[in-house]
Amino acid sequence: MAVVFDRPHALCDCNLHYCPGCTHGIIHRLVAEVIDELGVEGKTVGVAPVGCSVFAYNYFNCDMIEAPHGRAPAVATGVKRACPDDVVFTYQGDGDLAAIGTAETVHAATRGENIVVIFVNNTTYGMTGGQMAPTTLPNQVTQTTPYGRDVNTAGFPIRVCEMLCTLDGVALAQRVAVDTVPHIREAKKAIKKAFQNQIDGKGFSIVEILSTCPTNWGLSPVEALDWLRENMMPYYPLGVYKDSEKGVK
Repeated sequence: MAVVFDRPHALCDCNLHYCPGCTHGIIHRLVAEVIDELGVEGKTVGVAPVGCSVFAYNYFNCDMIEAPHGRAPAVATGVKRACPDDVVFTYQGDGDLAAIGTAETVHAATRGENIVVIFVNNTTYGMTGGQMAPTTLPNQVTQTTPYGRDVNTAGFPIRVCEMLCTLDGVALAQRVAVDTVPHIREAKKAIKKAFQNQIDGKGFSIVEILSTCPTNWGLSPVEALDWLRENMMPYYPLGVYKDSEKGVK
């Protein structure tokens, strides 16, 4: 019997620690599939900071480095400059990348560092209990905004792709989602393009992935997918915001 679906070799054969219904597992698989298909497992280095992805070194069959909170782009920059033939990616959440790591992200992008950033946006600090993140939506209830995010005091959410697409060093800035099969396929295409950009030496590529956090949102996995579509996608529209081959959206 022919095998038509199997675990990617670049994904370790172990249980994930993520909450039930969390879409990190889907994203992990997509990254691993891309590593397999490009044949770069033996020279790939992943960088995971603090956050829900803190144990990513347990899940990928490639070299992994643990970075301090928010510093993954800086660590990835050092690895890529020291070993330019390696394929280097970061795997970061919104609380990490868009808060304590904002400066690291922006300056790596504007320098055009030839790395890939996988940016998982679930509008919350998932690992630490569901506090407000830079991407928390207006009026969204979190552990630290029990009456909803008040933009008059907390400011507005950061749209990362829209911000980074203005920088000359960015080769790709694309926002995708993993809520449906067609969106998962599009997400994989974006991740593969980002990795190929690095192999081709085109510069900084970021793929923002809209994700769910059923536990901290207080929803079932199915309800969380609906909430993502009804609330996140209008504020964070999917699409290519910059492609060095095509220009800015």
